[in-house]
Amino acid sequence: MMTKKTISASRASLILFLCQMITALEVPLDLSQPPTITQQSPKDYIVDPRENIVIQCEAKGKPPPSFSWTRNGTHFDIDKDARVTVKPNSGTLVINIMNGGKAEAYEGVYQCTARNERGAAISNNIVIRPSRSPLWTKEKVEPKHVREGDPLVLHCSPPVGLPPPIIFWMDNSFQRLPQNERVSQGLNGDLYFSNVKPEDTREDYICYARFNHTQTIQQKQPISVKVFSTKPLTERRPTLLTPVGSTSNKVELRGNVLLLECIAEGLPTPVVRWIKEGGELPINRTFFEHFKKTLKIIEVSEADSGKYKCVARNPLGSTHHTITVTVKAAPYWITAPRNLVLSPGEDGTLICRANGNPKPNISWLTNAVPIAIAPEDPSRKVDGDTIIFSDVQERSSAVYQCNASNEYGYLLANAFVNVLAEPPRILTPANKLYQVIANNPALLDCAFFGSPVPEIEWFKGVKGSILHGDLYVFHDNGTLEIPVAQKDSTGTYTCVARNKLGKVQNEVHLEVKDPTMIIKQPEYKIIQRGGQVSFECTIKHDPTLIPTITWLKNNGELLDDERFIIHKDSLAIMNITDKDDGTYTCVANTTLDSVSASAVLTVVDRPNPPFDLELTDQLERSIQLSWIPGYDNNSPITNFVIEYEDGMHEPGVWHYQTEVRGTQTTVQLKLSPYVNYSFRVIAVNEIGRSQPSEASEQYLTKAANPDENPSGVQGIGSEPDNLVIIWEPLKGFQSNGPGLQYKVSWRQKDVGDEWTSVIVANVSKYIVSGTPTFVPYEMKVQALNDLGYAPEPAEVIGHSGEDLPMVAPGNVQVHTVNSTLAKVHWDPIPLKTVRGHLQGYRIYYWKVQSLSKRRRRHVEKKILTFSGNKTHGMLPGLEPYSSYKLNVRVVNGKGEGPASPDRLFKTPEGVPSSPSFLKITNPTLDSLTLEWGPPTHPNGVLIAYTLKFQPINSTHELGPLVEIRIPANETSLILSHLNYSTRYKFYFYAQTSVGSGSQITEEAVTIMDEGKLVRPVYPRIRNVTASAAETYANISWEYEGPDHVNFYVEYGVAGSKEDWKKEIVNGSRSFFVLKGLTPGTSYKVRVGAEGLSGFVSSEDVFETGPAMASRQVDIATQGWFIGLMCAVALLILILLIVCFIRRNKGGKYPVKEKEDAHADPEIQPMKEDDGTFGEYSDAEDHKPLKKGSRTPSDRTVKKEDSDDSLVDYGEGVNGQFNEDGSFIGQYSGKKEKEPAEGNESSEAPSPVNAMNSFV
Repeated sequence: MMTKKTISASRASLILFLCQMITALEVPLDLSQPPTITQQSPKDYIVDPRENIVIQCEAKGKPPPSFSWTRNGTHFDIDKDARVTVKPNSGTLVINIMNGGKAEAYEGVYQCTARNERGAAISNNIVIRPSRSPLWTKEKVEPKHVREGDPLVLHCSPPVGLPPPIIFWMDNSFQRLPQNERVSQGLNGDLYFSNVKPEDTREDYICYARFNHTQTIQQKQPISVKVFSTKPLTERRPTLLTPVGSTSNKVELRGNVLLLECIAEGLPTPVVRWIKEGGELPINRTFFEHFKKTLKIIEVSEADSGKYKCVARNPLGSTHHTITVTVKAAPYWITAPRNLVLSPGEDGTLICRANGNPKPNISWLTNAVPIAIAPEDPSRKVDGDTIIFSDVQERSSAVYQCNASNEYGYLLANAFVNVLAEPPRILTPANKLYQVIANNPALLDCAFFGSPVPEIEWFKGVKGSILHGDLYVFHDNGTLEIPVAQKDSTGTYTCVARNKLGKVQNEVHLEVKDPTMIIKQPEYKIIQRGGQVSFECTIKHDPTLIPTITWLKNNGELLDDERFIIHKDSLAIMNITDKDDGTYTCVANTTLDSVSASAVLTVVDRPNPPFDLELTDQLERSIQLSWIPGYDNNSPITNFVIEYEDGMHEPGVWHYQTEVRGTQTTVQLKLSPYVNYSFRVIAVNEIGRSQPSEASEQYLTKAANPDENPSGVQGIGSEPDNLVIIWEPLKGFQSNGPGLQYKVSWRQKDVGDEWTSVIVANVSKYIVSGTPTFVPYEMKVQALNDLGYAPEPAEVIGHSGEDLPMVAPGNVQVHTVNSTLAKVHWDPIPLKTVRGHLQGYRIYYWKVQSLSKRRRRHVEKKILTFSGNKTHGMLPGLEPYSSYKLNVRVVNGKGEGPASPDRLFKTPEGVPSSPSFLKITNPTLDSLTLEWGPPTHPNGVLIAYTLKFQPINSTHELGPLVEIRIPANETSLILSHLNYSTRYKFYFYAQTSVGSGSQITEEAVTIMDEGKLVRPVYPRIRNVTASAAETYANISWEYEGPDHVNFYVEYGVAGSKEDWKKEIVNGSRSFFVLKGLTPGTSYKVRVGAEGLSGFVSSEDVFETGPAMASRQVDIATQGWFIGLMCAVALLILILLIVCFIRRNKGGKYPVKEKEDAHADPEIQPMKEDDGTFGEYSDAEDHKPLKKGSRTPSDRTVKKEDSDDSLVDYGEGVNGQFNEDGSFIGQYSGKKEKEPAEGNESSEAPSPVNAMNSFV
């Protein structure tokens, strides 16, 4: 069964290093071998006197070694001391002092010897010393009286302990005393003052000594320091408090930490700088401590020897001290002796090389005995630091000790010579499985032993050839290294070990896996506090490995917080706080490799508010404000906004004062007199504004005369005999002092009057009575307070009150431009009679009657206003062939003047609108019956109708066009001699003497045989209707023909020769909204089908409503009119009730007879059996109305065309026209629906129509 081992790329270099250090000389424990010391106590062993003393000595060997001890160079008889025991199967000593023993009794130098039949190994000399933490000796501490500016040294002089204590200074509250460049602690524990200040006075300077080994702290008696002042202080150049003199020497051992110190006194406080003469301070190993008074160099070597100079300097001069440093060295290994395994008859060497300063002496021992007095061995020869072995035999086995020593220390190493004859053995388990990541080193172990040392060979596969070449590295310990393992490196590898005594082999297995990769890394994010963020981490890995994803923050574990939500491929953080700022790392681990990717989260927010507001440089009209910015929350502050509060006039209300750049923390502010100022500052960054700072202290400025006068001074009259002077009062802080008042002055312009003045309280207007009507006045308003007047104010011109104009415009003339437009001229009235500001002229006009003999039931007056001193205006939207009256009035700010005499004028004939309907009934084999209604707007005397028609064949081609002229008094026509089973298209329009009107189109089919109506087989669009508003119109139609037809709507201005505009209908809907139309304009419209060439509906004409239509109707307020409307409403309500009752009884509508008289095939139900038209009955009452009915299915009523075209223009009293008569204004007044006139349809209303009419 395979065992499994993994090697990661990150550990490969370490394993390689360890493999190279391990040699085949590791003797298996089942073979005979001399002792080897495996564990021992340190050379200088300081023990806690309160605990048992444990001196370690562990060794291995075959047979297992026995142990003995020496103390201070003589045999230590363990059996004679009851407090001393040895651990079983060990050489470790345990000295029991917990029960009355004293550690001092066991001080000394101890050495352990481990021995078996093949030799003896010894430990280092272990010096046992108990730790000591003695108390301070009692002493009387005198108070220190020091003059301000003088130096001072407070001596600590701690007791000598083992090991030395750590020194620090605190007060009675156990708070560390603050230290700085002026006050600092020396290496000896003393506290140095370069110069003292009054704040140094205190009675609790306490030196503490902490003995870490025994976890005790000793305290010195408190020292009292009193600093007395003498003026003036005398400055002085630096001198050194320590070290004394100009030079000193320092010896340090190699590998230790070098500490050099210079503490200087002087006034001002000196600054210390360090240099090395003739060289540079070592980079990466040099540190400065105690405010650069201590130079620290770690891991010193002989190269750090030399002269180091400290220089202390202040503005009065400098001093220096040179320290000569000599680095000595205790012995250190160059080549330590290593165990030697030889087979009988082989040669070998033991090498012991060490260095030091001074150079160490090398001495040899064998089995713990100096080699000079040890038994002779003919196979060895000592040559200084080397022992040479030749032709060894089994008796040559022994343990050799090498000792290298000088005055600063010693080194001791044990190395055995073990003579064995052993065939090869492989120590690596069989069939061991190695797994590595592709493109990383693979290390396959073949740990072995044999004597003589076996040779190692590697093969790939069971019968593969021997491995060699640049693709592999063969290590001395038997390891095979594949520097860059690839997928094809996967397989079985065989290790073969052989020597003259035999041969052995072992198989191991290698699997090469795909590397783990992060294919979508987390990205840098900037998120506002309170928001949320998501970091993605998508990985790709070898399918045989199971990855785990771990998220770290700043290389530490994530907090256990429910706001952190970890998904498979992402980390989400909700409700982000400032503490979430940092670097987030996604770590993907498998058993073989690890990859990571990091992203920084920056949490931003509005700045924290500024603080510590301070007012300085306080003057009468200015002050300096300074502040400390709050934290910017990772978004730089762009500017500061300064606001002020006037605690005297507007307490609690903050006003904007100014703003400054975000790098500025002070500002000079301009002030107004007599204001109790408080200021606050708001910081602004890209995220937003901070909360306001705390308010500053208040600052009251002195009172003064007002600096400015009221603004917005005007003079207007509210009555014909007064003048109202108004102004914008000064705000509270503008008063500049108490007792704010206003001096109001006025005089009539250009008459030489003196100024009339009055002083009023803090108000905003003054009324002058008894003035002439509408005359100009000069006015001024001046502010004053208890301290005086503001500067002289500016004069303004105003007028006293207006009155109604006195006369009407004269010589009113009317010229009709065309059938719908008239131009009006008048003479202006004298300006003196206007008695006010001339606002313009207003024309009242109304339709008296239609010349086509239709009568109007009421008169609706319309109004147009022309601004300014105009003498003419245009009246648009008139009805052709009608009689009108008008008058003109002048308008000022007070109102209208008298009306001019009524002027009568008539509009000429125009072209008629399209016939109101066209119906085609009674189809036979060769005839059709046509019925029609007269135009809704004849616009003159009808002289004839024109009918055109032509056949349509199966390919939608039109045949020859036939034209028939019909007398104006006809309403029906029977067309004979038509082709059977043929579709015809009809075009029908009316004519006046002016010309032809808009046409209406329709299509019909003659029948094929008796009793059957041929159903339409060609596309057909009919009943195109338009419901118009100001700028849009709803177009609807009915369609018969193939499904899935795409419609389009074409439209243009009626009577225009411009091309049709085309709009595509989305889908196959039967309605469309035309947008962007011009108010008050007549349009023509038709509907067509895409893909059917020449196939369009008949045209329809509609007129858009007026822009912002509102009209002024004089009769709206008449009592008789209000009574008439109430009566009509009551009658409609009664009609609704009756219809509702009859309908519930199942009866027919009362309008049925009317519908029979004017049958409309589009709204009559068709009987399925014979194709004739039926009538409405109660059985069909529940069905919705058809599209062709006059009431649409959505129960809304189509807006009828008004017979008064001015309704579609109109403006109120402010309506205006350009000089050329083009309309730019609007009508005023309420619009009322006019009754049908002349030949218009007068069908009885259905209940639905009645309801909608009522509404």
